[in-house]
Formats: sequence, structure tokens, C-alpha cells
Amino acid sequence: MSRLDETFAQLKIEGRKALITFITAGDPDLDATPDLVETLAESGADIVELGVPFSDPLADGPTIQAASLRALAQGATLKKIIAMVKEIRQRTEIPLVLMTYYNPVYRYGLENLIADAVAAGVDGLIVPDLPLEESEELRRLAAEKLAVIPLAAPTTPDARLTKIVAAGRGFLYYVTVTGITGTRTSLPEELSQSLDRVKKIAGDLPLAAGFGISTPEQARTVGAHADAIIVGSALVEIVAQHGASAAGRQKLSDKVKALRQALDD
Repeated sequence: MSRLDETFAQLKIEGRKALITFITAGDPDLDATPDLVETLAESGADIVELGVPFSDPLADGPTIQAASLRALAQGATLKKIIAMVKEIRQRTEIPLVLMTYYNPVYRYGLENLIADAVAAGVDGLIVPDLPLEESEELRRLAAEKLAVIPLAAPTTPDARLTKIVAAGRGFLYYVTVTGITGTRTSLPEELSQSLDRVKKIAGDLPLAAGFGISTPEQARTVGAHADAIIVGSALVEIVAQHGASAAGRQKLSDKVKALRQALDD
């Protein structure tokens, strides 16, 4: 059983929801990223997504776009990020998922990427610009070694959602809003009903909801209808403002603990 599967299985036994946190790898620099991941893990995160910086991040809003540019300016690459995961693995066994666009994957080479990622200790891969029909080769090569995590959106019809779920592993990433990443003051009124519909179709594949979730109140509301919540931009903003200093890590920790408490309540 993979680290992802073990995490969701244990949380289900405990009657708790998973807190999935996202940061951009290499922001403020690659040397600081393991410290930030360790802070997230110690503060209550169950899974960490590491964003791979890319120059044309179609799904990302201004906060993560800016983080990607900072990381690229510091020389972050997919190869360096995978090598950095080895250091993270010396500190924590928290499940790690790379979120990347397909261009870096293609340039790296699918077989090489999977082999190197698995050897380093990566547990899953999210590729938001790779549709189901184009992901067959990646999923075939990953097989049982690396979870290729599928995405669905409010516009995804039930019939297509069923196919996406059947092909997915790890968890289903449900985009709560149409649009790009970023914190929001409110979420769609119909979100609870949408999550209930998607969860019924997802079956045994854990349902994780992301995009726009930034406050404990939103975490609590969404968590009531999903197996996990995903928080990214709100954490990336903290790193942007405070870096990986002791004060910055404390602010990051406080935010994660507040989200964790809201989910557990």
C-alpha cells in the first residue's frame, strides 16, 4: 500500500479529513523547500503538493504565478526538485505529490521521470493540462509505482467523471470553481451539492477539493462534503511575504494548525 493510500485509510479509521497543502518548490529557493515541507508536516498537514515552477502556468492565479517566476529565477528545475525530494525523505515520510504541467514531464522523458521520482520518494503526480485521453501512456508507465492523480471540475459531466475516476489513483482532485487558483472570499453556493454528487461517483477514490479554500471556515464547510481539502495560494502568500525565516515558518505553521483544527472540529 502506498503512502497516499495508507494516509487516507488511517484518516478514515480515525474519522478525520485530510489536509493537503501546496507550496511552490524552489520558492524562495530549493534549499529552503525541505524546511517548509517539514514545517507543514509538523503542523498538521497530511499530504504535501510540491508545485513545479513553469513559465506558462495556465491553471494558476497571480500568487502561484509569481512564486513560479521566483523559483525559476533561483534556478529551480524538475530534475533539481526531484533530487531535493531525497533530502525531504530524510526528514519525513509525509506523502509528496508533484504538481506539474506536461511540458516539463515531456522534456524530462516519461520513463526517466517516473523512475527518478519513485527512487527519490515521490508518491504522486498531478498534471492539470493533460486530459484523460492523452494520459494513457503516463498512467501505463506509472502503473503501481506512482499515482497519477486525476482532476475534475464543476463542468465535468457524470459520464466523463466516471471514466476519470476509473483511471485515477491516489485521490480525485476536484476543482471547486471554474477559473484559476487563488484565495477567494466566498465559494459557490452550490458547492456542497456538487461535492456530494462527485463523491457518490468517486466511490472508494478519496475526494479532495481545492482552488479558493483559504480560511478555517471554508475548510470546515468543504471538509464536511469531501475526504480532503487542498490549500495552496494562502500558504504561498505567506512564503512570498516572509520567506523561510523562523518567523515565516511560524506564520506558516499557525495557518496550517488553524486549518487542521477547523477540519477536526
